[in-house]
Amino acid sequence: MSKIKVFGLGGLNESGKNTYVVEVDDKIFILDCGLKYATEQEYGIDYILPNYSYLKENKDRIVGVFLTHAHLENMGGVFDLVNDIPDIKIYCTRYTKNYLLLEGFREKNIIEIKANKKINFGNNISIFPINVSHSVPDSVMYVINTKDGAICYTGDFLIDPTMTGSYGMDLGKIAYVGKQGVLLLLSESSFSERRGYTSPHHRLTDWFKDCMNHNEGRLIISVLPVHLYAIQELFDAANNMHRHIVIMGKKLQNIVNMGLKDKYLHINPGILGDLSNIEEKNSILLICDDRERPYAAVNRIINHNDKYINLKESDVFIFAEPTYDACEKTLVKLEDRIAEAGANSEEIPKDKTILLHASQEDLMIMLNLIKPKYYMPVKGEYRYMVNNANLAYALGMDKDNIILKENGDVVEFTDGVKEDTFNHIKVEDTLIDGKSSEDIGELVIKDREMLAENGILLISATVDRATKKILVGPEVITRGFIYVKDSQEMINEVKRISLDVIEKNTTPTHVDYNNIKNDIREELSKYFYQETGTKPMIIAVIQEV
Repeated sequence: MSKIKVFGLGGLNESGKNTYVVEVDDKIFILDCGLKYATEQEYGIDYILPNYSYLKENKDRIVGVFLTHAHLENMGGVFDLVNDIPDIKIYCTRYTKNYLLLEGFREKNIIEIKANKKINFGNNISIFPINVSHSVPDSVMYVINTKDGAICYTGDFLIDPTMTGSYGMDLGKIAYVGKQGVLLLLSESSFSERRGYTSPHHRLTDWFKDCMNHNEGRLIISVLPVHLYAIQELFDAANNMHRHIVIMGKKLQNIVNMGLKDKYLHINPGILGDLSNIEEKNSILLICDDRERPYAAVNRIINHNDKYINLKESDVFIFAEPTYDACEKTLVKLEDRIAEAGANSEEIPKDKTILLHASQEDLMIMLNLIKPKYYMPVKGEYRYMVNNANLAYALGMDKDNIILKENGDVVEFTDGVKEDTFNHIKVEDTLIDGKSSEDIGELVIKDREMLAENGILLISATVDRATKKILVGPEVITRGFIYVKDSQEMINEVKRISLDVIEKNTTPTHVDYNNIKNDIREELSKYFYQETGTKPMIIAVIQEV
């Protein structure tokens, strides 16, 4: 009897954190290992990971992590996972490997693979990577071959015959896999609401050319370095434009250098400039954006804090990157500030996209080629997954064979037949702040939320150790709550309430510090809510000398 389990540690009913686990008998295969970017509501959090407890508990059964492409939503978690499981193997193609090494990942953990080269793991189990088209080179989908049929995971893809070379998609191999018998297909859902094909709406070369032709001033173009295909299109558009492209920032420069060295990027001689070309009216300054700190480079230029770029009224800012939902307000405010500075700005037209994901027709072609027995939409918010499921149903797939799950829900197959089980693995977000790999936790986030919304108030007093008399205080310090000089009456009342509490809990021989702290918080909370309608964080510090 053979047993297969499939579940998501992340990536179901959410965007990002894509991490899918396939268990074939006693072997565990991890498909992608991504992170999710924090929003403004996750105060001070840099990024979010899945909880890896299940993987750590079963680390001896893990075959490896199989990365589809070099986007942090799909591979950013390996940096933290390798800290928990130091010997884990990371399987990836050349470009993904080079990107990991560029970010400081340990080479000893990486096993470089090639598309169309089968990897055997014994007991009739193997993995077969197939090229797919995406916004970074060497993107692949994976086929896990088992004796009950193949399990296919598409990763991110779109169908565009004009994308060739390291961006090409091997539709013939995909069709061949479909003819061999596929048990389960896991397919992305990010663009499942979009009608038609993604292609040709992702092609931006002509738009870049229009920007260069219609703007005589210096162009400052903000790009996400992870979308190498768009950077290539920008280089192509600059041909015969008599402009110099200057790469700004170490990270972007490193990625462009890597792309040129490995022939993933191609550029005509004479187009690339250097720092001496920055002030030229017809120069193109390529600046690096970052999902963790959106538009930081543009902000620096507008605030006149950039080391090299001095803002001019003739400058044109071009945002050659996707506008994510969490950043829309930030971008609007930024464009206002650009206008106030006398410069201009342009965004990617609404009918274009730089995110190369599968729209409805792309998804249906993949379904027709693979012809799976079971279909499981992954990667996307729940409404996107539902739309993806509806496409399969419209193509005639049995509704009972379409699987919609959330993170931690386990899909089980016995001898190639789905079981009616409802097992669940406990999953939760791991919140990462700074360089620490430890989970910050929900309580810390709640504290930060309270500080952001209502501020903090500190009450301090010093008591004589011998006489138990108050020597200093109570003193009041506030941050983000009220301005002391404008609220002296309230501050005096806070001191009075605090003094009363201290005196009530003090005798000539004993001071009950715990009661003092608790009572001060309780009494002042009531007072502030009655007077201001707010609940600041209150900290009482009482010490003896």
